[in-house]
Amino acid sequence: MSRYDPSAFPPFAVTVDLVVLTVRDHSLCALLVRRGEPPYQGYWALPGGFVRPDEGLAEAASRELAEETGLRAHSAPGHEAVGPGAAGAHLEQLATYGHPQRDPRMRVVSVAYLVLAPDLPTPRAGGDASSARWAPVSELLGESPADGVPLAFDHGLILADGVERARSKIEYSSLATAFCPPEFTVGELRRVYEAVWGVALDPRNFHRKVTGTPGFLLPSGGTTTRQGGRPAQLFTAGGATVLNPPMLRPDS
Repeated sequence: MSRYDPSAFPPFAVTVDLVVLTVRDHSLCALLVRRGEPPYQGYWALPGGFVRPDEGLAEAASRELAEETGLRAHSAPGHEAVGPGAAGAHLEQLATYGHPQRDPRMRVVSVAYLVLAPDLPTPRAGGDASSARWAPVSELLGESPADGVPLAFDHGLILADGVERARSKIEYSSLATAFCPPEFTVGELRRVYEAVWGVALDPRNFHRKVTGTPGFLLPSGGTTTRQGGRPAQLFTAGGATVLNPPMLRPDS
């Protein structure tokens, strides 16, 4: 170690960016902040920030999430723990982005995280953001990259990757329940799938599939009329992490 010279390597910074998704008004929405400082001043961007010297990546992501939304997060199995007592939102590492020109200030490598939580409230801006809002993913991404809303840095690519991760993962895992409250009906869970996938599903077929998949849903013993009509049975997420058979995404 005495011969190791850190100055022999070019320095670079590390950031975390958050793809925060929720379902609002039956639409899959992403959290955006409007940048109040250069670069990309005035552009909409994903929430995030620089990793501090004394914190790990998941700690930085959890801190940024708390600062932007007030939420605490629990990490996915096999990922870094976020902290004792953390709960409220699903958080998992998405991907790493390190193109040399992705940030005009300096060489910056970003580690992106996917965050899922049920019906989050109206956000409030923090840090160097001048405002914050929920935006429907369908408007941000559009049918092609040219149709979407231009975001700062490479955040359009990161958002698209995060949305596709959520869309594909709910096919074979219980991740869709992360968009639901602790107790939910099958109809509410179906509307999550419809919002994330952007399709309409047959209610009877969906009910048969989710209630027939071992460990996916557990009856809570209660009922609710919050959706109107007859009382509907309430469920909680079961212990299954892999759905067999999978809930295959229909053609949109």
